[in-house]
Amino acid sequence: MVTLLEFLVAALLLIGGVFGIVGSFGLIKLNDPMSRLHAPTKATTLGVGGVLLASMLHAAAFEKYFSFHELMITLFLFLTAPITANFIAKVHIHRQETRDTMPEAGGDDHWATHDTPEDEERRQVAPTPPADE
Repeated sequence: MVTLLEFLVAALLLIGGVFGIVGSFGLIKLNDPMSRLHAPTKATTLGVGGVLLASMLHAAAFEKYFSFHELMITLFLFLTAPITANFIAKVHIHRQETRDTMPEAGGDDHWATHDTPEDEERRQVAPTPPADE
């Protein structure tokens, strides 16, 4: 049983390392910010998650205690990665796009990142279309 747990910890470390290297390589090599967005928020998050799982498993199996530190780090990481991705995407939109070059927003009729007070007034005055039943 101990050997199986050791192999599982080693596998989680290996998987975490591979994801970390792939995410770091993608961050360096991808061409534009929107492509780079996926490397740190997806692959590297999975890499750190694998290392943290290996650490939690090792602590529970071999040190005979459960560590809440790794659980809190994992929770913090999974909560902050989407926020980071959102900030990177908004910076890209503001640096690369204007109101004229952005595609149609679809059903909600506006892009929140480029709204102006005049847009808000126009939306409040305009009648809302009837809901489909």
